Amino acid sequence: MTRTHSLASLHAAIAALLVFSASAVARPEVTVRVAVAPTIERLLAEQDTDHDGLITVADTGNRLFEVRSVDGSSLLVEGTYPLGNLLQELGCGKRLGLAEVDIAAPALFRDPASHVSYMIRTRYWDWLTRTVDASGLSRIVEDPKLAGQPARVYVPHDDPVALAYYTQIAKQKPALKLEVIALPEKVTPQFVRSINAKPGILSLAMRQDAGAAGGMSGAPFVVPGGRFNEMYGWDSYFMALGLLADDRVDLARAMVDNFVYQIEHYGKILNANRTYYLTRSQPPFLTSMARAVYEKLPRDDESRAWLARALRAAVREYETVWTAEPRLTKTGLSRYFGSGLGLPPEVEPGHFAPLLRPLAAKAGLSEAEFERQFSEGTLQSPELDALLLHDRAMRESGHDTSYRMLGRAADLNTVALNALLYKYEADLEAVIEAEFGGRLDLGNGKFSESTTWAERAAERREKMMALMWDDGRSLFFDYDFVHDRRTTDVSATTLYPLWAGMLDQQKGQRLARAALLALEEPGGIVAGTEDSRGALGADRPPRQWDYPFGWAPHQIIAWGALERAGMHEEARRIAYRWVYMIAMNGARFNGAIVEKYDVVRRSIDASAEYGNVGARFRLVPEGGFGWTNASYQIGIGMLNESERESLGRLVPPEWIFGDTRR
Repeated sequence: MTRTHSLASLHAAIAALLVFSASAVARPEVTVRVAVAPTIERLLAEQDTDHDGLITVADTGNRLFEVRSVDGSSLLVEGTYPLGNLLQELGCGKRLGLAEVDIAAPALFRDPASHVSYMIRTRYWDWLTRTVDASGLSRIVEDPKLAGQPARVYVPHDDPVALAYYTQIAKQKPALKLEVIALPEKVTPQFVRSINAKPGILSLAMRQDAGAAGGMSGAPFVVPGGRFNEMYGWDSYFMALGLLADDRVDLARAMVDNFVYQIEHYGKILNANRTYYLTRSQPPFLTSMARAVYEKLPRDDESRAWLARALRAAVREYETVWTAEPRLTKTGLSRYFGSGLGLPPEVEPGHFAPLLRPLAAKAGLSEAEFERQFSEGTLQSPELDALLLHDRAMRESGHDTSYRMLGRAADLNTVALNALLYKYEADLEAVIEAEFGGRLDLGNGKFSESTTWAERAAERREKMMALMWDDGRSLFFDYDFVHDRRTTDVSATTLYPLWAGMLDQQKGQRLARAALLALEEPGGIVAGTEDSRGALGADRPPRQWDYPFGWAPHQIIAWGALERAGMHEEARRIAYRWVYMIAMNGARFNGAIVEKYDVVRRSIDASAEYGNVGARFRLVPEGGFGWTNASYQIGIGMLNESERESLGRLVPPEWIFGDTRR
């Protein structure tokens, strides 16, 4: 199939399909004060015809509503999109506990692209911000993953200050029912399994704060949203980029501080700060994150000291996690490898049923009894152990799940991980040379030289080009070091080496063009090709990191890769496709921003495995979804004036008036 790639043709197609007349709906320059609760009740009763707590294109009937002011005046609002915006404004007021709110009529008709950006910048970042301290622990108590469980905070053995702080808070706030538990010096898979029945949050960085309870406050962080109410590894990098795009430098810096704390006290950047993630990391982005934040800081001794601490943590992570056993392999390249015992406790009930069913039958047990005994360690199953070895590695990769990695993740030197480690090496070389005179003091009489990192980067590049680069196809592929062969699955991760700066412009453009030909879809970059995914069926269900789904981190990496290759128009085109899709779906579905999209159909109907976080809410999105928010703010910032104007005209009449009016 031939693809049309020019921005001009894309804009023309959109203009033809989505004609919007500025005179279609009146936009009076008025503001009315309304009572929140009764207006929500009446609005839903009249306009929410499918009773889902939202106003979307799925609702039918007359799209006309009278907003009644508390002073007796009124405002008529017509159309699905502005009515959805009205419900969002009322929902924000309800969230803040307000009895009345001012509704500015022009805000209800703000163009969808600007509206999404406005909500992210002014509302969602704050709604997704958390702290593990006296003021923030109540959010942990409310977490649905802890339903019926006491609130527990686990503290590293070498942080007595934090232990004393949480112990004091537990006494001062008995209503929290807080349990404070010190971790042992050595955290083993056996220990982690032993506390799976007593899950809890892991403490993060604290700051002296005379105005806070206990004289300290937690370094804030942003959570992805929905059921993800903790600080995640690679999500945090992309969210930090979004925060920086919105000038939230202090919050992005605090997230780096939390990563440094994790390396210093837990030995790694955790999959997330929950007890069941103590033996698992996630894709490494610390040097990229620290550099991005440092670029926004003043050039003074304090900032350089902050950067030096972050780099020391990155060196430790690189040497003790990613280039040490069991993640270092015989090729000299690295793999993902999450150690652990039993089934990953964070998965939803029934996720492993297809694996457990035949094994339970063979053992003469019910699935539930087989799972219980296996999880407790009283039943051994080497076959299941082997499958779970790969499952944990896949989860550490962040790509859980994908047919590219199912059943073999621990056998792979992945393109993504090794490109990220090349980026660590290149970053450490560049920053140590530029900011620390070529020599970083690691403490205890040890130093790290920029020349060492240059040598490591060159060595990794040589190995990756030899094992992962397919010169005939101009793409990178994961390498199976157990069977000594390159895999054949085409994934969005093929662009990581270009993003990391590993290729010269000529080879980078070859890769970029081949990747776009394989992976570009109407809504952006797809996670992998349909051929690589293979046929689906009753015994082979869809996996969320495969075709036809697209994810924010892959888009951001792709944009950066294309920019590296000097393909600026192509980068903007892909960004436009993604931003357009998000804004379009936001206009259709009450402002919804979700964790993933079907980029082939440009749809939020992308339920696979765990559903689609962010799609279910009432009144107003509960913060959108972290890295999707970030990708939107970054992506819209890449566009030129003409492209932004095009986005401002994307609401067609049927989204305003519904199917009952033409």
